[in-house]
Amino acid sequence: MSATRRLTTAQALVAFLARQYTERDGARHRLIAGTWGIFGHGNVAGIGQALLEPGSDAMPYYQGRNEQAMVHAAVGFARQSDRLSAHAVTTSIGPGATNLVTGAALATINHLPVLLLPGDTFAGRPADPVLQQLEVPYAGDVSVNDCLRPVSRYFDRVTRPEALIPAALAAVRVLTDPAATGAVTLALPQDVQAEAYDWPQEFFTERVWRVRAPEPDRHELAEAVRALRAARRPLLIAGGGVHHSGAEQALETFAEATGTPVASTQAGKGSLPYDHLADVGGIGHTGTATADELARTADLVIGVGTRYSDFTTASATLFQNPDVRFINLNITGFDAHKMGARQVVGDARAALLALTDALSGHRVPDAYVTEYREAKARWEYRVTDAYAAPDGDARPTQVQVLGVLDSLVTHDDILINAAGSLPGDLHKLWRCRSRDQYHVEYGYSCMGYEIPAAIGVQLAAPGRPVWALVGDGTYLMNPTEIVTAVQERLPIKVVVLQNHGYASIGGLSESVGAERFGTEYRFRAPDGTYTGAPLPVDLAANAASLGMRVIRAHTVRDLREALAQARKSDGPTCVYVETRTPDTVSGAPASQAWWDVPVAETATRPSTVKAREEYDRQAAARRRHL
Repeated sequence: MSATRRLTTAQALVAFLARQYTERDGARHRLIAGTWGIFGHGNVAGIGQALLEPGSDAMPYYQGRNEQAMVHAAVGFARQSDRLSAHAVTTSIGPGATNLVTGAALATINHLPVLLLPGDTFAGRPADPVLQQLEVPYAGDVSVNDCLRPVSRYFDRVTRPEALIPAALAAVRVLTDPAATGAVTLALPQDVQAEAYDWPQEFFTERVWRVRAPEPDRHELAEAVRALRAARRPLLIAGGGVHHSGAEQALETFAEATGTPVASTQAGKGSLPYDHLADVGGIGHTGTATADELARTADLVIGVGTRYSDFTTASATLFQNPDVRFINLNITGFDAHKMGARQVVGDARAALLALTDALSGHRVPDAYVTEYREAKARWEYRVTDAYAAPDGDARPTQVQVLGVLDSLVTHDDILINAAGSLPGDLHKLWRCRSRDQYHVEYGYSCMGYEIPAAIGVQLAAPGRPVWALVGDGTYLMNPTEIVTAVQERLPIKVVVLQNHGYASIGGLSESVGAERFGTEYRFRAPDGTYTGAPLPVDLAANAASLGMRVIRAHTVRDLREALAQARKSDGPTCVYVETRTPDTVSGAPASQAWWDVPVAETATRPSTVKAREEYDRQAAARRRHL
């Protein structure tokens, strides 16, 4: 008879997770490096008690303040750990569980692993309904946790202790699969969590899950090589898959061997350092003039680890060469087929190395190399002009804040952002010095991601300066994890840019004829609109009340000193700066490509009528690549 171990379901799950590892390139990593939790009646006696147990089963625990923010922290940790290590998140039933949905969607969209362990209503139904239970008249087996199904890459409800064994193994399989990873949910009824069972000892055997790096199919590779040899104006688009597979060096080797220029998506920025001769910057609606013009004239586009969002393709208007064709190197066939591409399904690093080897001796025309290098140099002059911020008593613009920060950071610093106008400015202008410096979450572009993600990144990268760049709108969405940063003594640096509203959406609103309606944080005026004086909200005082050291910067000179102090600080620090509206000198260059936001087809307001005319003009350039 095989040996068994008597534990509760929750204790068994924690013990199982403590013995799961990933391995890539000969290095081993603990898969679940810690668990975030807020406790209530749905998990306090189960997972909560299990996390308290000492010994070899011990799991590091982090105390969160908001369930969504806990997932964001876990996602930040996973991304900084190259998806080789992750965190779990446990909640009670009801609102604690439903608060996970936004974070789960963000994780799944960005292909980043996080294990969600929401409590669930009683499996045995001794009392029905219980506190916080959603009753569904047509189905007795539905709970609010079912909201997590569409945003999870794997979902299971563990209604018996023994059902945990296949469920836990399946969960780890998905978490460690580079083609399938994302949010994984194990819904845990509160009575089952506390129920004891005689577990087979083999369940707790140490397991190492090797992260796959599949080689491309030789026939697909041969077709890609033929297309590349025939191309005169190829352009490579580096997506997040380059980082996920650790393919930066392979990409650099390919670019240098073939002379192919490299543009990057938001997730792929940093695949090459900004000063590499083949790097032409961000692509798409928030991209550089250099990359977007190359995209318009390219006869071949090589997408590596990208899912071609509408920002990347400028809503299907960017690639205008009538003869343009696509090759997609991607670990998933789902993304590899997009744009009517020749598919090369496999690991990005493996595929790039194979392509480089097969293309030995092939290079793009010298005139093409000269063209894009000169265009990139001209763009860098524009970046320098936009960043220019002479010391003085004037308030800085948002772009000048980035310029001052750019002058202070090294390759060690990590920048985190997710929403508003900052992603556009960063994608166009930021001079990325290392493979992991640029951490902009633009798959879901979730306001409130930045501060908790900074905590996760700092846990994964201790000793490195980690900056969370937030506007006032984003700050108000989710500042609660500042308390966690203070509690854990994590020296994150939060830069709050106060512009009294949703500046990004305000600009978009104006461009579509909605005249910045409902986008400013102001008192209501006599005409009923929010156009009165700015609200007397003091976000710096709020951050200080949560335990942060706060430095107020009123001028460019103040800002330079404040950011330098924050960078040296060994505790959580906030730099608060009220920015001024950009002008033609200090603003970021205008968008270099379109983005499709439909405009009202009929309207009485002249601004909307004019915006619709412009919309129809731009939309006429859309094309479907088949």
